[in-house]
Amino acid sequence: MDVDERDHFAGLVRAVADERDQAAFTVLFDYYAPRLKSWLVKRSMRPDDAEELVQEVMAVLWHRAGLYDPARSSLSTWLFRIARNRRIDAERRARHKYLDVYEPLFFVTEAPGADTIFEGEERDAQVRAALADIPGEQMEMVRAAFFLGQSHSEIASSTGLPLGTVKSRIRLAFERLRRVLDDPSGE
Repeated sequence: MDVDERDHFAGLVRAVADERDQAAFTVLFDYYAPRLKSWLVKRSMRPDDAEELVQEVMAVLWHRAGLYDPARSSLSTWLFRIARNRRIDAERRARHKYLDVYEPLFFVTEAPGADTIFEGEERDAQVRAALADIPGEQMEMVRAAFFLGQSHSEIASSTGLPLGTVKSRIRLAFERLRRVLDDPSGE
């Protein structure tokens, strides 16, 4: 684009900004709209979306023509920058508009059947009964390790027991639990 053409377009933008000159805007629209649309389509936009975005860019030109400064850039650069930014915004909106079909929340999970619920409740009752049968000193170690999250060293330190005793009591408690849960009849 030569200097005369640049000055011509800058004058048209001034006419739009100062006088809301529709004829000047029509000349700008007829010149830039097809170029902007072609540029957007080359950047993988669908033609309908590109046309809509061009309308937005040209609306910016109409409403904000006073913001254009020919000393800072050519009108072409200004309009294509607006189009680029609007395209990026549209892509961001589109990314958030579509649902991720692999989102775990969208997978249908079967509700557990009555038999599964019953078995779970039965197992929970067995575990509670087995825990109730553990001697107090062993249960104290299990409670500290598994319900309070203390390490064996922390339990030994807080109870004043040797570390080996703490480990032994926890091991004995688990052996008792395993025996009771493996053979719930107690045989």
